[in-house]
Amino acid sequence: MSRAYSVQEDREPVALPFWMEALAGVEWFSLRASPVYYGLGVPRGKGEAVVMIPGFLGSDLYLREMHGWLGRVGYAPYYSGIGVNADCPNLLMNKLYRTIHRAQHETGRRVHLVGHSLGGLLARSEAARHPELVASVTSLGSPFRGVRAHPNVIQMSDLVKEIISAKKGNQIPKDCFTGYCQCDFVDGLRGVIPSGIQQTAIYTKGDGVVSWDVCLTGDPAIDVEVSGSHCGLAFNPAVYQVLGKRLTTSSSSR
Repeated sequence: MSRAYSVQEDREPVALPFWMEALAGVEWFSLRASPVYYGLGVPRGKGEAVVMIPGFLGSDLYLREMHGWLGRVGYAPYYSGIGVNADCPNLLMNKLYRTIHRAQHETGRRVHLVGHSLGGLLARSEAARHPELVASVTSLGSPFRGVRAHPNVIQMSDLVKEIISAKKGNQIPKDCFTGYCQCDFVDGLRGVIPSGIQQTAIYTKGDGVVSWDVCLTGDPAIDVEVSGSHCGLAFNPAVYQVLGKRLTTSSSSR
C-alpha cells in the first residue's frame, strides 16, 4: 500500500567516512571485471525506456557506463537532458519531465527512472507528480527523507545556491535546497508514489557523502543494501545486479 514518508526539513551536517569516496575508482574497475557488466546472467529487457539522472554537481557524462550497459541488456537508455545538476531542483524538473515524456512517447510504454543521489530525489518527485508516465523508480544513495550530509556537501550546496541566486534572482525560492521550500519538487517528495510504480532504494552504509539512514523507506521490499561508496554507486557491480532484476520485475508486473 502506498504511503508518504516523513521528510526532515532542516539540513544537518554529520560526520561521515568521506575517505570512502576514494574507492569509487576501484568500483569502476570492479564493474569492468564483472560478468554483469557484459550482460552475463542478467535478465533481458524488451526495449523499455530507462531515464538516468545524475547526482549533485554531476552531468549525464559520468553515467555513460550505465547507459551502455542498459543498451546491452535490452533497454532503451536515455540521458536526463538536465545538464549539470547544479541548479534549483524545481527548474531541473521541467527539463527532466520533457525527457521522460519523450521517452514514453518514443517507446509507447511507461518509463523506468534511475537516479543517483540528488538525481534520485528528482526521480521520486517526478514519479509522485506524473505516475501515468512512470513504471518504476530506483534511487541510488538518495537522501529523500532529509538532508543529513557531510559538512563539505552542505557548504557546497550553499555556494551553489548563492551562485544561481545571483544569476536568476527571484526565480530561486529563499528556501531552495531545504525541506522548507514550497516548490513542486519538494511537494512531490512529500507526495505518495502509487503502488503500481515499483520502488527500489539502494543504499550503502559506507556512504561518505550522505547519511545512509535517510536513503531508506523502511520497507525491506524496497530498500536494498550494497557495499561501497556513495559516488561509486553509479559503477557498483552489485547495483547493476539489482537493477537487472528489479527492472525486469517491474516491467512484467505491469
